[in-house]
Amino acid sequence: MSSYPYVLRTVSVEQRERWDQFVAQHPAGHVLQSWGWGELKLSTGWSPLRLALWDMEQQRMVAAANILRYKAIHDPLLGGYFAYIPKGPVVDWSHPVICNALFSQLDMLLRAQDVRTLRMELAQVAGTASSEFIEERVTALGFRPAPTIQPIRTILLDLTLDEERLLAGMKEKWRYNVRLAGRKGVSVRAAQSAEDVQAWYRLLQMTGERDQFRIHTFDYYLQAWRIFVPRNQAHLLLAEYESQLLGGIFVGLLGKQASYLYGASSNEWRQLMPNHLLQWEAMRWAKRQGATQYDLWGIPATDDEDEAMAGLYRFKRGWGGEVVRFMGAYEREY
Repeated sequence: MSSYPYVLRTVSVEQRERWDQFVAQHPAGHVLQSWGWGELKLSTGWSPLRLALWDMEQQRMVAAANILRYKAIHDPLLGGYFAYIPKGPVVDWSHPVICNALFSQLDMLLRAQDVRTLRMELAQVAGTASSEFIEERVTALGFRPAPTIQPIRTILLDLTLDEERLLAGMKEKWRYNVRLAGRKGVSVRAAQSAEDVQAWYRLLQMTGERDQFRIHTFDYYLQAWRIFVPRNQAHLLLAEYESQLLGGIFVGLLGKQASYLYGASSNEWRQLMPNHLLQWEAMRWAKRQGATQYDLWGIPATDDEDEAMAGLYRFKRGWGGEVVRFMGAYEREY
């Protein structure tokens, strides 16, 4: 064992609960750094590597990184792996000793595993004093700005507000639509079976074709449901009218933050506003679980009305909340 006070170790599946607990309780924790996210991405060709920095004196985790690796098979000359840390690492950037220990040992380990490029996408919000400090530290570690994989902007809602104040923060039409859906008989329930997930996936296929975005396979979403829902780390909410499925949203939950990950809606009965009721019930569910923040997960990079996703932006903006820009991605070559 190294005499160094901080030692980087691979985390075994037996320590899964401890991992998720650390990520959930850390200020920089995020659902994409959860154990289950690595498990889910394994089905799409990524190989998860979960590393924790341990304080050997106090026998506790002080930093963690859920790293996804992908074999660079398309370039036989370069070869090696591309490594990606989504919304991480989970580390206190204000602690230089811990940061240096994490990255110095991480570099040695990744080089030994034939990683050629490491990209990390930070969960911290840009434009703050702390983000400027983090950027300086990241640059000093040899990272440079890189293209993002996750959306660079989002809208965050404050769930510490009571329901009346949350409703008051919405646009008037959004409040009306939430109540309209309820009055017209739209109901919302949690998915209970693989058949429910299958029915939702058919709507997702329809939504992808209508709004022109790519989706994963059915097995991907079924696995996400099976991984996260039993651990209360996600909820698949379905909106129905007279036994007909009108829409559904998949919401992740880790620690104090809920995240709207995937959504699907029917082409029928849209005038009943099921999507408004779905989001509202998701927020209420997240509040009951102790979440203090609801991430609407991704809006266009600008406010340009000509953006391809401008309609989605208007829908998300109507809930109120704060528009934020994340620090984005940074990369280093080995």
